[in-house]
Amino acid sequence: MNSKRLLKMSLLAAGALAALPAMAHAAQLPAGTVVVPNLVKGLGAIGAGLAVVGGGLGIGLVGKGAVESIARQPEAAGKIQINMILAAALIEGATLFAVVVGFLAA
Repeated sequence: MNSKRLLKMSLLAAGALAALPAMAHAAQLPAGTVVVPNLVKGLGAIGAGLAVVGGGLGIGLVGKGAVESIARQPEAAGKIQINMILAAALIEGATLFAVVVGFLAA
């Protein structure tokens, strides 16, 4: 599996996991259903934790790709580093948002 495909998959997984706590919190249950209050909190915490794992994988793959690119073309190191930092910041921002949503759901 190439690194671009793995990066896309990890970013997609992080985005999907970011929605998990909100979906668990906003679930509409039929009347008369008894809900364990800690279930929603647990799902929110699990979603937040999985979002962190997805973000970590994404940033790791971005770093790996940048180091490999710099090794192949050392003269382009400046542009590669700028793009790497920008991509890592965007991934980290999405991950932080997912964690906040997960903790708010809990």
